[in-house]
Amino acid sequence: MYLMRIGPAGQEKPAVRVDDTTYVDVSDLVTDFDERFFGDGGPSLLTDAVAERTASGATTALDGQRVGAPIARPHQLLCIGLNYRDHAAETGQAVPDEPIVFNKAPNTLIGPNDTVHIPRGSTKSDWEVELGVVIGRRCRYLADEAEARDAIAGYVLVNDVSEREFQLERGGQWVKGKSAETFNPCGPYLVTPDEIGDVGALGMWLDVNGVRRQTGSTATMLFGVAHLVHYLSQFMVLEPGDLINTGTPPGVGMGFNPPVFLRPGDVMELGIDGLGGQRQEVAAAP
Repeated sequence: MYLMRIGPAGQEKPAVRVDDTTYVDVSDLVTDFDERFFGDGGPSLLTDAVAERTASGATTALDGQRVGAPIARPHQLLCIGLNYRDHAAETGQAVPDEPIVFNKAPNTLIGPNDTVHIPRGSTKSDWEVELGVVIGRRCRYLADEAEARDAIAGYVLVNDVSEREFQLERGGQWVKGKSAETFNPCGPYLVTPDEIGDVGALGMWLDVNGVRRQTGSTATMLFGVAHLVHYLSQFMVLEPGDLINTGTPPGVGMGFNPPVFLRPGDVMELGIDGLGGQRQEVAAAP
């Protein structure tokens, strides 16, 4: 199943994608794709109704409508740093022995095609295509990776936009470089695990102004998604609807010589196999 949220910012309605051009409105069945929805059973709540509505032609055209992030604001937005060996190398940092964990403000979440704002005073805003993992039930002290896999509601495409000066040169506190408004485009849809063949073998890419900057695969992740969910549950409680950004492959702006960073007027386009694509225009923060 492919979960979407359609409508103006702050007024999105839950929907289920039928194909590239149509969707089924399910706002009469669930309030939103939020903590309560995932905790009460998530996509399984919608299976029969979506099948019936699709068969009867009760679908709506997507054309011209804004697509929001496919999940409502999560309780937590967690990130994994340096989770690709070649990305660690391009940043000049050591490959970690355990996952590097940091937070990102949940209110950074925006739709996949919304405008990304360069923060005031920023000269080093950067891009990062990433696989996002959405938690499907409350997790604490999961026993193993099998239990962790069962706790995953689905996967999303995310752009972990980052301000490198704030992140690395202002006291070394990564959350400062990750939490500016609009810094986490997400979507266009949440894809349930049954729709993904092997989450550990998904191609991923990102272009800036039509120039390919990142090409990679989840196959080169140091720590896979089940490992990450299990690992995090040993340190904190994961709530239904929480989002985990799992790291980026090489090709980020700070890794070039000389570095290349985002400027107002730039356009980012990115995608992951099976998870759709995004397009963001870049503008100065108002």
